[in-house]
Amino acid sequence: MKSLITKLVLVAALTIPAGVMAQSKVGTTAANFLTIPVGPRASGMGGAFVAVADDGTDAFWNPGGLTQLMDNYTLTVAHADWLVGTSLNWISLTAKIGADNAVALSINQLDYGKTPITTPDAPDGTGQDWSAQDIAVGLSYARNLTDKFSIGGTFKFIQEQIWNESASAFALDIGLLFDTDFHGVRLGMNISNFGTEMQMSGKDLLQPIDITPGQTGGNTNLVGSLDTKSWPLPLVFTVGLGMDVVKNDAVRWVADVDALYPNNQGAYLNVGTELTWDHLLSIRAGYNSLFEQAAEQGLSFGAGLEYNFGGVETHLDYSYMDFGVFKYVSRYSLSLGF
Repeated sequence: MKSLITKLVLVAALTIPAGVMAQSKVGTTAANFLTIPVGPRASGMGGAFVAVADDGTDAFWNPGGLTQLMDNYTLTVAHADWLVGTSLNWISLTAKIGADNAVALSINQLDYGKTPITTPDAPDGTGQDWSAQDIAVGLSYARNLTDKFSIGGTFKFIQEQIWNESASAFALDIGLLFDTDFHGVRLGMNISNFGTEMQMSGKDLLQPIDITPGQTGGNTNLVGSLDTKSWPLPLVFTVGLGMDVVKNDAVRWVADVDALYPNNQGAYLNVGTELTWDHLLSIRAGYNSLFEQAAEQGLSFGAGLEYNFGGVETHLDYSYMDFGVFKYVSRYSLSLGF
């Protein structure tokens, strides 16, 4: 009997993943810029940051960590040279309210730039440009429920725009952070982009129609609207496990592993580590999208400098991530703590 059960378990373990992997969910959601890793510190650690969550990008990674920031006010500006000439920009302002509460305002933007408009009659350009961008504006709140457990949420307005067409949605992120007090082990969880669907609309979808083309006397100036399909947001559930491998006055060595379960592709892992010396220099390494099918992302590296200038904690960070056929992605950030 035990042998039969063992065989059934092995068969299930081998066949269920194959069936799941055969059903590709790629390209089934809108606003996929919401899943692009933000900030060079987290991306330098391979995107494994949910259980670390202690800097100005917490509103993205885990809003439950906002209360863990050391400074009363933190301003963070980050930029990434994203794919095919686009740029990813992030800005956030975090404020602590007392010892147990924190709020944050954040803006996450993917800018596609401008491209000249060409037509058959004007192949060199009409003198006009078309542009596109994706943007999410978030308002976050976090609270310490105990001295070891915190919870937070981010309410977001999301918009995608391409020339004269746009789509909007609202979404909610919820994050938890728990310090086990056992050898520096922390648990983090975050569910992001739980919200409404997005549907494109705009003046270019208005088209003249003739509802009776085979008859004379009809009104050929009637205007109809092309109806586009609505799409869900990229819902992602993340569980993270982090720990302080070494922590003393001179050195802090952090390791983290995140398991991600998105609704538009298969599950995968992010792993990363950070070594900080004397609260001055940090070096980071990680691997993004481990076990993800056909992933272009891979190894990542990063470094950071921090220094106190007259009471202002200043952090400069950079990361490099291998991106397969797209070569690499660089990220930069400046963070000021008051």
